[in-house]
Amino acid sequence: MNDTLIMHKLTHLGLTGMKESYQRQSENVSYHELCFNERIYDLLEAQEIYLANKKIKMNLKLSKIKDKQACLEAIEYLPKRMLNKSLLLDLSKMNFLRAFQNIIITGKTGSGKSYLAQALANRAIVEGFRTYYVRVPSLLEEIKLSRVDGTYATMLRKYARFQLLILDDFGISPMSMDDAVNLFEIIEDRTLVSSTIIASQLPVAHWHDYLNHNTIADAILDRVVHSSHRIELEGGSMRRLKSTIQNKGEN
Repeated sequence: MNDTLIMHKLTHLGLTGMKESYQRQSENVSYHELCFNERIYDLLEAQEIYLANKKIKMNLKLSKIKDKQACLEAIEYLPKRMLNKSLLLDLSKMNFLRAFQNIIITGKTGSGKSYLAQALANRAIVEGFRTYYVRVPSLLEEIKLSRVDGTYATMLRKYARFQLLILDDFGISPMSMDDAVNLFEIIEDRTLVSSTIIASQLPVAHWHDYLNHNTIADAILDRVVHSSHRIELEGGSMRRLKSTIQNKGEN
């Protein structure tokens, strides 16, 4: 039995991870010193890692996250931002997802809300959680269209299956009473079974008035706010700050 036949068989079976590992074993004489069990374990582990990475890539693609490079390690803890590093380190462990808790991130335009939300989402995907990113105005429009074309139930099931849902730009556009009801349906399906990150320029204290429907506002706040970790970003625009630093470096 030669290496070529084995490589062809691994290709035929779609065992890409094992194939790459077997090729490494064939080219590295140090592997020949290992016993059969050690070599076969190495092949199996390589296939496991390959499948895990493949899953991460697929989930990242399906997540619709805009900034797939956003990462928690790149977060800047400038004093004026008032970021609680201990809280972020704790959230990075993804225990909030296992406990079906939510996160609310508020701050002015450019303060880094979306980046932080997406950094947490990217970490969640690496940890194996199904994740989806959507701007609230786009979500509300999707709901309206689904009610018209008869796909509303399917749309609700779509959003319910994600273990982490990022709702970005909450409060950026007017909210009608129908919009508030539609948003409640999404949140209700996720309550106590999954987690949601909401990023908003609007302080939480103003959410009740913004939702424009007292009963629904009470229901949404009860389901989201009281089971959430709160991150309130202070300071000005991070984009403006980085642009200033870049321009100084070029001069």
